[in-house]
Amino acid sequence: MDAITPPAGGTSSADEHTYRMPLPRLSLTPDASHGPLDGAWWPRCGALELELPALVGSLDPGHGTVTRVTVGAAAWPDAPQTVPAPDHVIEVVLTDVADEAHAIAVDCGTVGRWELLVIPPDEPVGTAARLLTAAADPWNPLSAQRILARAEDGFGQRSAGERNGP
Repeated sequence: MDAITPPAGGTSSADEHTYRMPLPRLSLTPDASHGPLDGAWWPRCGALELELPALVGSLDPGHGTVTRVTVGAAAWPDAPQTVPAPDHVIEVVLTDVADEAHAIAVDCGTVGRWELLVIPPDEPVGTAARLLTAAADPWNPLSAQRILARAEDGFGQRSAGERNGP
């Protein structure tokens, strides 16, 4: 369910109004990967301030605290300069580099960095699933821009029966 999801384990009268955000739609490569991408992220909407906290919360804390993200200005034109996360604030840097238009770089200070393909929120479920898999393949040699172009040229053709994602 893409709306706010009730917590697992049922509810009691004391917590019947307690909800958690849905998990981000995310696929990561194994740690040993050396390709241009570390996986893919399929946000539910174009509001970075709503989507980023769930993404950050799902990443391995062993890589450190996320301090900054770099996103394409064309894909996130209304992105704020900062996004609050639990116990800290994340700096948002916009870039006009065409190769990074559909990517997000998630920086964890000096400890680590993730380079993720950002799948457009309105991408059909089947295409998004294929993109999540392709970007997380440890043998993938393609950049975010090239994976999306490949999807448009071939495996991403929308079939009549394929519906848009939630």
